[in-house]
Amino acid sequence: MTESEGVGFHHVPVLLKEALEELRLFPGMRVLDCTLGGGGHSLALLERGARVTGLDVDEMALEAASARLGGFAGFRAFQVNFGEIAEGDWMERIGPQDGALMDLGVSSPQLDRGERGFSIRRDGPLDMRMDRRLDLSAADVVRDYSEADLRRIFFEYGEEKQAGKVARRLVQERTRRPVVTTGQLVEIGESVLGRPRPGKVHPATKIFQALRMEVNAELERLQSGLEAVFEILVPGGRLLVMSYHSLEDRCVKQFINERLGRCRCPRGTPICICGAKPLLRARGKAIQASPAEIEANPRARSVRLRVAQKL
Repeated sequence: MTESEGVGFHHVPVLLKEALEELRLFPGMRVLDCTLGGGGHSLALLERGARVTGLDVDEMALEAASARLGGFAGFRAFQVNFGEIAEGDWMERIGPQDGALMDLGVSSPQLDRGERGFSIRRDGPLDMRMDRRLDLSAADVVRDYSEADLRRIFFEYGEEKQAGKVARRLVQERTRRPVVTTGQLVEIGESVLGRPRPGKVHPATKIFQALRMEVNAELERLQSGLEAVFEILVPGGRLLVMSYHSLEDRCVKQFINERLGRCRCPRGTPICICGAKPLLRARGKAIQASPAEIEANPRARSVRLRVAQKL
């Protein structure tokens, strides 16, 4: 684990060895790190002679990465969500890229700092904004969304089977007092889902995940980001995406499958008339962390790395 000077932002890069191998690095290769974080992946890329453009919406991450990587001539960074680079002049500013890496996991500092509002273990304000310039916070969602909308996001984004019960309990609680802290949300979750057991994932984890995804519009930005980043890649450029739950992985897998160029004509059609054309080739199966990496970094247990190459 590495810690950046003066900012306390650390980043343990997941599947680092595998990512470096799959990118097929060469001297001067232009790589877009779409989720810069503390710069763990970017550091390894720069040390191997790549030129890295890092993107992140979190000013704390950008400060840490600049302190850590600013000495490399081939490094530059922008404060922007990769899902928004098709807007304005970002595509021109970033320029063509030979490879792109997305690590969709929430960084350790965001999870571990109570004031960011992501943590189940540390009490703090219900925030959950990765980009603190956003207007909508988790507290706004908890306060203003209807019971039906809360049930929807808990079920769709958290895949929580008891989404309806949690939503009902939350609405009941907020009529008694404002729900404004992560500690209060944990209590509400536990009142429906039960208390945490040693060695097990906290029962309220899916509720926190759902709120975070709603606040940051994660799936919408993932879809738009995949499209924009793929466009920015040169022919032969490689796209690597690390996802940490089934909704993200499903989105990435669907994006890749739609561009494999498989014929969509009805079975039995003698000649293809659908005009399907392959835009990429993909690595067969998702890459997962080894048992040794999971033991060293338990947050790697759910990662899935998918790789595609633009044709």
